[in-house]
Amino acid sequence: MLNPYLARDNGFIRLCGHRGHNVSSPENTVPAFRIAKELGASSLEIDTVLSSDNQIVVLHDVLLERTTNGKGAANRMTAADIATLDAGSWYAPAYAGTRVPTLRQTIDLAHELDMVLEVEIKEKLNLDAYYEALAAVLQPADMDRVMMISFDHKSLKDVKARIPGLRTGGIVHERYADPVTVARISDLDELCIDLDVFHPDDAAKLHAAGIAIRCHAYKPSTWVRAREAGFQWDTDLATYLRSGLIDTLSGDDIGWLREFTEKALA
Repeated sequence: MLNPYLARDNGFIRLCGHRGHNVSSPENTVPAFRIAKELGASSLEIDTVLSSDNQIVVLHDVLLERTTNGKGAANRMTAADIATLDAGSWYAPAYAGTRVPTLRQTIDLAHELDMVLEVEIKEKLNLDAYYEALAAVLQPADMDRVMMISFDHKSLKDVKARIPGLRTGGIVHERYADPVTVARISDLDELCIDLDVFHPDDAAKLHAAGIAIRCHAYKPSTWVRAREAGFQWDTDLATYLRSGLIDTLSGDDIGWLREFTEKALA
């Protein structure tokens, strides 16, 4: 069976909008997702927590203040109440009235836009309720379109055991001595590796084991600082892309990622 998260199976490298295209729109909102698609993304990385009535909503933080006009913890408000909050004014007046989507609404949008999702589990307090809510939300048609991701690889192993056929990806910010063993122990389908710890030898071993790789490449301003510090990210990432070592390239600015990828592969 083809794996939509492996470039060798689907025939192309996916570009993934980190919280959508968040350099020109409020993160984790429908406008950010639609703009990402318009700019060339075929994948979205989103963040999710539970509401007080155990519904999964798309928010990066467990607290509401940073990205909405709400206050306090998301798990103290119902999903219906969270849906009334303004999730756009904090970013720019043009986005006033933008709402916090639910996971189900975002999955439906992914079907509409023909995109896949990497859904990060940000819930910390009630994982059992999160797993139950996820099982209730997912439909058979979603299984090739949704991958659950987390820094907590144990939680990914647990949720995969509860939902047969679910794909999972472990986020890593450091290099492992044996990444294949790490992925296999937690029954992962993907490792999500930051560019600054990406190593081609590790990537080759992961691909040989059938494990997909998402490389997170930050935003253009981060690259400016990296160049000033002497990092060779431009050369390195172009080499990795040409060598087929990356299945999904994620970042905050999809237009910039698309231009970089097209130039690297030309």
